[in-house]
Parts: sequence; structure tokens; C-alpha cells
Amino acid sequence: MKTENRKVALVLSGGGARGLAHIGVIEELLRAGYQITSIAGTSIGSLIGGIYVSGKLPEFKEWISSIGKLDIIRLLDFAIYKNGFIKGEKVFRKLQDFIDDVNIENLCIPYSAVAVDIKSHREIVFRSGSLVKAIRASVSIPTLIQPLNYEGIELVDGGVLNPLPLNIVKRTDHDIVVAVDLNSNIPYSPIVKSRNKKEHHTTYLKAKEYINRKWQGSVKKRNSKGIGFFDLITESIYTMQMKLTEVTIEKYQPELVVRISRRSCEIYEYHRAEELIEYGRKQFISALNDFLRRTVNIP
Repeated sequence: MKTENRKVALVLSGGGARGLAHIGVIEELLRAGYQITSIAGTSIGSLIGGIYVSGKLPEFKEWISSIGKLDIIRLLDFAIYKNGFIKGEKVFRKLQDFIDDVNIENLCIPYSAVAVDIKSHREIVFRSGSLVKAIRASVSIPTLIQPLNYEGIELVDGGVLNPLPLNIVKRTDHDIVVAVDLNSNIPYSPIVKSRNKKEHHTTYLKAKEYINRKWQGSVKKRNSKGIGFFDLITESIYTMQMKLTEVTIEKYQPELVVRISRRSCEIYEYHRAEELIEYGRKQFISALNDFLRRTVNIP
């Protein structure tokens, strides 16, 4: 596959565990001969982008692909505070094995991460300062993970205002923008089935039930057939992000959009890494083929 422009400004959206598809996209992008010259990310997009610029994506992929052998719920540390937040400190400590504790301005390529000042309702873009803190702020999903207090400001997940940060990615001459949308309203058909044991998924479902029950504040509601608070909040966030993403893509018109189905997995199903990585690879190849056909005017 040949195309004149080989430089890519990569934009990675938020979307929980679906963000593991970013790994497959990046691997296939590089395999196709493209050079990533800048990265902008929100939430899981900022995390995967930060791991890539740290040079540790292969190690992270190996670890996350074996996570089914561990207790993913124990790692995520689902300890509910009185204010409703999940602690999540265990996983952040583990993730620092794959993120260089450096200043963003010293990275090999321009990198941007988006968070939101929840009290003043404004977007905060990290283009300098601690890479670890930028990612920690960007992944602080509202009502789920504690906000990061950064210089007296309460920061939450950038997806609240900017789930696909096309407006902040650094551009270079003759590059193309590749955007990975994790909240696409398209059907999902897995090409690789998860090899994880049934009990891992059962544990995940039990943890969700526990969180819903804690937020409902009453054990009597545990058998209710209505949607639980945890599911209600996460589905509301993703519905909002889907609409914001559609508007952003229409406004900024990236050259290549890799669409990942919002139905591909739930927010904390990281034990399905192999399946999601391969799905990201497949969706990128399909999007690239479409892009190349348009570029050379092949009907």
C-alpha cells in the first residue's frame, strides 16, 4: 500500500476498556509504514498514547493480554468511598510500570492529554509537565474514579467535554489525521473470541452488581430489574460522548477515522484484551483501505 503522506497526527478517544483497540490500531499503523509524529488523547486514549511515547507498548500489551490470569476486579480496587468514588490506586501504581515519569515537553514527539476542570467547566490540555499526572487526570471518570487535585483544581476525565480531541493535536506539514473513535454506533462482530475463563467474566458481573447496590443505598433494590446506578451513569456518559464525537468528526473532518463499536465491551472488561486488540487491528485495516481508495480515486 502506497500513499504520498506517511506522517500521522494520531488522535485517540476515550471509552474505557474499548481503548485496548488503540493498541491494534497503533501496531497496524506502524506496520503499514506510517510515522506517528504527534499524539492527542482523552482518558484511555491518553493512557495508551502515553505508554506508546514511553516506548513500552509491547510490554503493556503482553501484561494486559495476560490479565485474565489475575483478578481484574481486585486489581481495579473497587473500594467504594462514601462519596461514591472507586479508589483505583492499585491499577495506577501498576500502570506506572509502563509510563515514563518524565515531563511531556521532553518526549520524543508532541503529546497532549485532555482533562476537565469540573468546577469551572473548562477543558484543561496537558502539553507540558508530568506525563503521569496528565494521564491520571485524564482518566478520572466522573462519579467512578476520584478526581485528581492538581494545583488546587479538581480534574476529571477529558471525555466530559472532548472525547475525541481533534482540535488539540499538533500538526506537521503534509501529515494526515488518524482518529480512533471508541464510541461509534456500529454493530460489533468479534474476530477473536476471548480465551479467558468463565469465572473472570462472572467476577466482573458480581463486582458491577456490588457497585450498583452500594450506589442504590439499599439492599432491597438488589433484585430490581431496572438499570443499576453504575450502568445508568456509564451509559449516560457514553451516550453523551457518542454525540459529542459525531459533532467533532463532522467539524474537523479527519482524513481517516477508525470506528470502534461502543457495543464491543463494557467499561472495565480489560480481561478481553486479545479480542479488542485484534478488533482494533481489523478496523484500522478496513479504514486504511477505504482511505487509500479515496486518495487514488478508485471507485
